Amino acid sequence: MAQDRFSNSPDTLRNIAQDMLDYAKRQGATAASAEVSEGFGQAVTVRQGEVETIEYNRDKGLGITVHLGQQRGNASTSDFSPQAVRDTVDAALSIARYTAKDDCAGLPEEDRLARDFPDLDLYHPWDLRVEDAICLARECEQAALGADARIHNSEGATVNVHEAQFIFANSLGFMGGYPSS
Repeated sequence: MAQDRFSNSPDTLRNIAQDMLDYAKRQGATAASAEVSEGFGQAVTVRQGEVETIEYNRDKGLGITVHLGQQRGNASTSDFSPQAVRDTVDAALSIARYTAKDDCAGLPEEDRLARDFPDLDLYHPWDLRVEDAICLARECEQAALGADARIHNSEGATVNVHEAQFIFANSLGFMGGYPSS
């Protein structure tokens, strides 16, 4: 199950998004949208048959866009703590207060929001060991070098695996998201 592989459950991401929207409204936002996401992965690069890099990543972030009428501000953070969430919303509100009015700024009409979300079948985790990724990268590079006898050098070959999940929500009641790999 996807939620067992991530640091946060989808419900936790939904709760953070809703907390941001609720706080923004309490602080005077006329509308708001929020995105909360996290992901992790690895990348292995081989060049001339030798391992050049092995990289691991794990990231998370949240962003909020607030509207004060036709003024808009945006802020983001990678800190999911309640205080950081409030500080991020406050920063977006502060930015909005100093922006020019934009007649085109705002959320879509409520009847244009999706309510049903088909399963797009985008999540297929691949538990690829580093050793296996190295072998695959070597095979890929060797295939490229073997395609033509005139090829003697390459920029290398990289094998990446990545998993992510996100939630997007707005103050009109829209909330949706999905995991992907």
